[in-house]
Amino acid sequence: MDTSAAAPHRMDPSGGCPHADNARLLARGAVAPVVLPGEVAGMAVLGHEALREFLAHPDVAKNARHFAALREGRIAEGWPLMTFATVQGMTTADGDDHRRLRSLVSRAFTARRVEQLRPRIEELTASLLDDLARAAAAGGGVADLRRHFALPLPMGVISELLGVDAQYRDRLHHLSNQVVATDIGPQEAVVANRELVAVLGEIAAARAEHPGDDLTSALIAARDEDGARLSPRELIGTLVLMIIAGHETTLNLITNAVRALCGHRDQLELVRQGKASWGDVVEETLRWDAPVSYFPFRYPVRDLTVDGTVIPQGTPVLAGYSAAGRDPAVHGPDVDRFDVTRPARPGAVRSLSLGHGAHYCLGAPLARLEAGIALERLFTRFPGLALAVPEDELSRHSSFVGNSVRTLPVSLGR
Repeated sequence: MDTSAAAPHRMDPSGGCPHADNARLLARGAVAPVVLPGEVAGMAVLGHEALREFLAHPDVAKNARHFAALREGRIAEGWPLMTFATVQGMTTADGDDHRRLRSLVSRAFTARRVEQLRPRIEELTASLLDDLARAAAAGGGVADLRRHFALPLPMGVISELLGVDAQYRDRLHHLSNQVVATDIGPQEAVVANRELVAVLGEIAAARAEHPGDDLTSALIAARDEDGARLSPRELIGTLVLMIIAGHETTLNLITNAVRALCGHRDQLELVRQGKASWGDVVEETLRWDAPVSYFPFRYPVRDLTVDGTVIPQGTPVLAGYSAAGRDPAVHGPDVDRFDVTRPARPGAVRSLSLGHGAHYCLGAPLARLEAGIALERLFTRFPGLALAVPEDELSRHSSFVGNSVRTLPVSLGR
């Protein structure tokens, strides 16, 4: 269906739940024209199969030199999505540059290396469950699960991998939140990005002076041994991406899975009866309520027709992960139902929420492991855990990039 004549969908900078808008847009077609903050024209690919094709298309680039409006000076400083376009790292590199940068960190995220992290993840999870219990006791039986459990678990793991001391973690999370916010003002955006770069520069300097058995030290060694492998700006850009992607996605995944299970006790019971696994919960959450709703950006290097719609060369395109997860053309007419026993359609990828193609999320095995352990231990320790407020009273993220809630008040039960 050609949606080029349809009125562009104005992306809401304040975020909110994406599913109603996604369903309306999907009914019109798999590709939609959108208006980004700052009146920047863009497109969003929403349909599962269209997105799968687009993510792996050889004529789609990630480097912002292909972003026509940016190249022509039509994007103002402080644009809230600027970091997604201009940070120097894997997510904005193509071809040989992408392979070079990805190779520098990929060894830390192999299935074998990730599995070796299991004991540490289990240890950290147990400690955080104790913290959650103490927070609930101090809060009259209610605690913010996001703050006391879903956040410090992935932040702790990625920080230990990168060699980031505990003193920096709260600040890095705050700055990450500002960087991914789409409702932030220009001055705030500039200040947040500069401070994030400064903090990571301070961390890198400390690791350069006192190298350790961590990824940051390894990246610094690669930079110092052969600058052609990693420039100073690429080092900081890689750390920016690793910190943000390394905890925000898993934080939202755990939060959304807990919300889903609390609202669908029958599905939780299926897991307890052994009729589904915690891995099934993770996969269905990735489909049903993707931790990233719309991910910026990709750019066609020529006019490209996707599912009958022309995406002009140089257009900034959003990957609509949350929409693709509820595409009835692939997942059936009951896409809005959370079903941990949902079978994957033969020949179809169950979810695109962690990407597809050359830029598939390197941290996907780690995110799945962390979420699986977190959910199993959480509901084993607190089988009566429940939301402390109605779902519709939960405040949503102020971003159309991240997809979750700001807080998750829960009662732990007996």
